[in-house]
Amino acid sequence: MRIRTAGVVAVLGLALAASGCGGSDDDSSAPAAKESAGATGGKLVIWADDKRTAALKPFAESFGQENGVTVEVQAVSKDLQTNFVTASQQGSGPDVVVGAHDWIGNLVQNGAIDPVQLAADQKSGFNETAVKAVTFNGQLYGVPYAMENLALIRNTELAPEAPKTIEDLVAAGKKLKADKKASEILCLQSGQNGDAYHIYPLYTSAGGYLFGTAANGDYDPKDLGVGKPESIAAFQKIAKLGEKGEGALKRSITAENSIATFTGKKCAFLVSGPWAIADAKKANISYDISPVPGFAGGKEAQPFVGVQAFYVAAKGKNKALAQEFVANYTTKPELAVALYNAEPRPPALTAALDQVKGSDPDLAKFTEAGRNGQVLPAIPAMAAIWDPFGKAEAAIIGGADPAKTITAAGKTISGQIK
Repeated sequence: MRIRTAGVVAVLGLALAASGCGGSDDDSSAPAAKESAGATGGKLVIWADDKRTAALKPFAESFGQENGVTVEVQAVSKDLQTNFVTASQQGSGPDVVVGAHDWIGNLVQNGAIDPVQLAADQKSGFNETAVKAVTFNGQLYGVPYAMENLALIRNTELAPEAPKTIEDLVAAGKKLKADKKASEILCLQSGQNGDAYHIYPLYTSAGGYLFGTAANGDYDPKDLGVGKPESIAAFQKIAKLGEKGEGALKRSITAENSIATFTGKKCAFLVSGPWAIADAKKANISYDISPVPGFAGGKEAQPFVGVQAFYVAAKGKNKALAQEFVANYTTKPELAVALYNAEPRPPALTAALDQVKGSDPDLAKFTEAGRNGQVLPAIPAMAAIWDPFGKAEAAIIGGADPAKTITAAGKTISGQIK
């Protein structure tokens, strides 16, 4: 399950100068890396979470045999990003790490990862949005392998038709409650501290934004949207869905119970991602997937688009071998398919997506739901958003004044960014 937290504010304080070497569209570095890898020998250490560790091991062993080296894939169950940054500073980190694209700003600021060298034809094999997500300050810092975004997952026995607007959803949910067929209108996790990731589609539909963009298309931390009139108007709409309004958004719906409430047939509508599907199937729920509906007359709801990627550690002991593994081995469709099988999320590699989409119709539906999504900001300033924004969201859902609450959150965020 994807759970958004307040980020990694603590490790941001460790910031060091970022690596200065640039990315390149020239694939001439690949043979050099291979020669160096063979000459260096030694050991390649990869850090990943539990699910990806199991999928990676056979490919890592094969890579090791081909290059005459030992490859260890080590599982880091908790706080992978924080542990990686700390280990990097101490010189005890891995050579390769697997993680989310929104880590990049923090990892670069801490000097923890190097740019990755991919040839132009390699880049063209990936989803364009995925490549954009792992590009930071004009340089490619990771090789993407999977994508994810939120969608509306609905119980088709309770709700045969996909609602066109959030108002339609609320009306359908209220009727199900009145008929005692459901106990909740909508399962969209908030909890007592809010959840900026899950509320974001409704926030954007109502006109809110987090950061503006610079001329080159990158997010601009100097243009903070939180606390501006657009965000106030957005939360005024969101407040009407809250506990003092329609009751569709509730702090009692949390990261821990939102999916279980849906699979328990207590609500017909769930806003979640691909990680929720295994539970829905296990519960034998008849479900369908569609885009998160926006407000009537509002903008299209835009979920965040996240990407999982491979990174080369800047302070790894075998950097040439790490570059070879990340640039020329993780780009193979076979590995992308294995990672998909370990945890089904749409592969970023087009060839891998083509292999698996025929047997999994959910992939196309999630991809469609994220078609007009926004790449989750990877800039370091994003770490200042999660906690104040989430707490403001929860307070507003509970009945707090939208204008005062989100204005105060904007001031807090602005102060942290400066």
